[in-house]
Amino acid sequence: MKKMSLIAVVVCFAVASHAQTAMTATSATAAAPAPQSQPSDISKVLWFQETDHDFGKIPYGKPVEFDLAMKNLSNDSIRLKNVQAGCGCTTPKWKPGPYAAGETFKITIGFNGYTEGIFNKIVTIYLDNGMTQVIKFHGETFKAPDNPAPANTQVQQLKTPGN
Repeated sequence: MKKMSLIAVVVCFAVASHAQTAMTATSATAAAPAPQSQPSDISKVLWFQETDHDFGKIPYGKPVEFDLAMKNLSNDSIRLKNVQAGCGCTTPKWKPGPYAAGETFKITIGFNGYTEGIFNKIVTIYLDNGMTQVIKFHGETFKAPDNPAPANTQVQQLKTPGN
């Protein structure tokens, strides 16, 4: 009798685990989004003045900005859905549009400069048609010395003639 009870329990667990697997596979299939057609290449819609800006060397903590010029290459108007910074040290300034066919517009990207040494940052631009573009910028911060020019005690004062 104990063997029969044990076999019944094992069979119940096997059936339950099989049912759980089948249910999960069915749920996963139902939850998977339908494949969507890939949006066309963003370079056919927008021209970017640059996609990787070099700030060069900047003083630590000194805010800097650059204007990223773009042009609508499409035959329709476009709208910016979002411009998202990769971190809190970056501030994009932008307007959603609409931007007419052939119109040139800009996004101002600001960086607060509070990263020590070499920095690499990104900003992602989202269009209303699902296209995205990542803009990179980089540079290096340096800390100015407390005393910009040390005194040179070995320099002798030159006497002017007649003194």
